[in-house]
Amino acid sequence: MSQLGATITKEGIRFAAWSSSARRIWVSIFDEHGNREIDRLELRPEGDRVHTLFVAGLAAGTRYGFRADGDYAPEHGLWFDPDKLLADPYAVEIDRPYAYDGRLAARRGNGADTASLMPKAIAGALPEPLPALPPLFRSGGLIYEVPVRAFTKLHPDIPEKQRGTIAALAHPLVIEHLQKLGVAAIELMPVTASIDERHLPPLGLRNAWGYNPVTFMALDPRLAPGGLAELRATVAALREAGIGTILDLVFNHTGESDRLGPTLSLRGLDNRAYYRHEADGALVNDTGTGNTLACDHPVVREMVLDALRHFAQRAGVDGFRFDLAPILGRVDGVFDADAPLLNAIRNDPVLGDRVLVAEPWNIGPDGYQLGNFPPPFLEWNDRYRDDIRRFWRGDGGMIGTLATRLTGSSDVFSKAGQTTSRSVNFIAAHDGMTLADIVAYEHKHNEANGEQNRDGHDDDLSWNSGVEGQADDRAIVTARFDDLCALLATLFASRGTIMLTAGDEFGRTQRGNNNAYAQDNDITWLDWAGRDQALEQYTVLLAKMRRAVPALLDASFLTGEPAAGSEMPDVAWLTETGVTLDEAAWHDARRHRLVMLLGSRENSRLAVIINGDRRACMFTLPERAGFHWRPAIETNSGDISRPVPGRTVMFMIERRTAQAGAEESHDG
Repeated sequence: MSQLGATITKEGIRFAAWSSSARRIWVSIFDEHGNREIDRLELRPEGDRVHTLFVAGLAAGTRYGFRADGDYAPEHGLWFDPDKLLADPYAVEIDRPYAYDGRLAARRGNGADTASLMPKAIAGALPEPLPALPPLFRSGGLIYEVPVRAFTKLHPDIPEKQRGTIAALAHPLVIEHLQKLGVAAIELMPVTASIDERHLPPLGLRNAWGYNPVTFMALDPRLAPGGLAELRATVAALREAGIGTILDLVFNHTGESDRLGPTLSLRGLDNRAYYRHEADGALVNDTGTGNTLACDHPVVREMVLDALRHFAQRAGVDGFRFDLAPILGRVDGVFDADAPLLNAIRNDPVLGDRVLVAEPWNIGPDGYQLGNFPPPFLEWNDRYRDDIRRFWRGDGGMIGTLATRLTGSSDVFSKAGQTTSRSVNFIAAHDGMTLADIVAYEHKHNEANGEQNRDGHDDDLSWNSGVEGQADDRAIVTARFDDLCALLATLFASRGTIMLTAGDEFGRTQRGNNNAYAQDNDITWLDWAGRDQALEQYTVLLAKMRRAVPALLDASFLTGEPAAGSEMPDVAWLTETGVTLDEAAWHDARRHRLVMLLGSRENSRLAVIINGDRRACMFTLPERAGFHWRPAIETNSGDISRPVPGRTVMFMIERRTAQAGAEESHDG
């Protein structure tokens, strides 16, 4: 298929749009401010259902949009209306953000021209592709999930005009923070142009997360006022600091929503082709947003691939996280791990080596696909999230499950002979309660969302230590701090890839809101001035320890047998008395204590001591001649010569004694 969108040449601009059903397509040209339509030119069918027109004399900076005409029969999935200005699906820049207005959803003949309500695409000359460098991120590293606007909106040391933008992520103090945490890749929540859901403006709210896209390549001007160049420069600065960039992209639906939604782009060009429909013509709603992209359609598939290549080549990103990823693998509505789009991404010469992360669920039929994506896709592991929360909440019978989650969830990912986990281990993400709220709220508190607290999950597997929300009682505050340390330590003790959401390292709160997508305010903006510095410092120590222990970064499944070149098992599971757990201990519903003893090729061991009981307990570790145990995290409390406090994770590492080291050196 010929290139779509606006292609700039020395002589002018070639416009191209695809539609299988439109009878006529025009390009509307606007003045330099994008406010006045100065020309409307009809495109001509070229073949393969592509309509094109070359306009001599136009140059970079031209503002434009498309219009399409054909049958108007919404009950049959046909929405053609030449009064609706349509965003170019291949736009790489727009001149203003999208803003919801009911007139965008008006039926044909019942509404005025929408040009004044729509952003205009800006034709621009793209920068040269960047050199094809391998991703910095490797499986086993720390992914740091970042809501771009909320992350720096209140950062006191970032210039005010830069706060809340992609450029702010390249600020030296931000990079310093990321480096202290040992971040391997920063994962940016959606930064492409999106629109508010129609119910938000009347409530005085706006979408703060960006999971409601309109155009897949154009960045949102509110997040990237400098356009693609801003993203490209930020990615380069992060890469220079040793940090990769992953973009969270939404290819499962668009902000055109259900049959009552606005006509903005794909709906007006070819609704029946771009979206999935039921046999009766109704829009399929596997996403919960009103529409579902037809990712098994060749044109949609190529559009997704083009968007991914655009960001890989023009911005240099390490990879992508795919929201509601089973949609990308649906063929005729059924998930297929060998779906054409999934295979095309994996085998593409530009994309094949990129980091690929799937959110492996949606609300459609058979929508839960954890563990079923093909390698090399990594997958968000909600079973890890829930089981770790259950253990620290105090649920019984969790020791075996805890061990499985700590070591890569082999019950989920060791399929078809796979020997390496593809789990992305996380305890909290943007969707749900923050880490701090998990230990402070037993129930959700979404009243600010304007839906009478009906929205969001009803069970976050959370607890409050006796008081719901903010507490002044010192015992409760201390208990919550200890629980946060235990949760963070468990995450950093887990083998393979881990993910931390920005601010959870220093106790950010959303005041119990577990669905804060519409809170572009201090509910979601990170409070840098009020952060818990003690918790942050503990997270930094955890990160330092994790980077120093290769056995934690390794994502391969453990066998209990000696690793190559080692004389000790790669893992042993012990009770607090230092003996191997037997069958009865594994199934003891009252057991909340465990030691994970990880071996290494260096013949040293790491002991992860987990006391999930509320009572302190002495732990005994097996001794070896010529070695001694010492704290892996240099804190005053890291000492097993006294009882390990309740609800604590402790790390001890085995080192050679000075005498043994000297003898070994002498023998050499």
